[in-house]
Amino acid sequence: MADKNKKGRQGVVFSTDPEFNYSYEPDEQAQTLPPQQQNLKVQLDKKARAGKQVTLVSGFVGSEEDLKELGKLLKNKCGVGGTIKDQEIIIQGDFRDKILQILIQANYKAKKVGG
Repeated sequence: MADKNKKGRQGVVFSTDPEFNYSYEPDEQAQTLPPQQQNLKVQLDKKARAGKQVTLVSGFVGSEEDLKELGKLLKNKCGVGGTIKDQEIIIQGDFRDKILQILIQANYKAKKVGG
């Protein structure tokens, strides 16, 4: 799907002022916190997934690339598939304990949330 806001005009369609020059603030890249300062939550979820269980890792503060890198690490260590959506890492299956151990070994501050 093509970007609707190609020129970054953010809602400005037309101006009658001949001297009009739209200036916008570029998107700021989120600074990735070091692993010791991350507060990650590991939880099991099966809502709206046809009864299938997935492990959610949420609370990551940082850039999209670093989140994808962490998601790739978790998927490789668990040997399963998954995805990254809405600043959450979704791992197929119930791997809460294993993911918690992997995150703690990588110096992330993580805790198990829920039952």
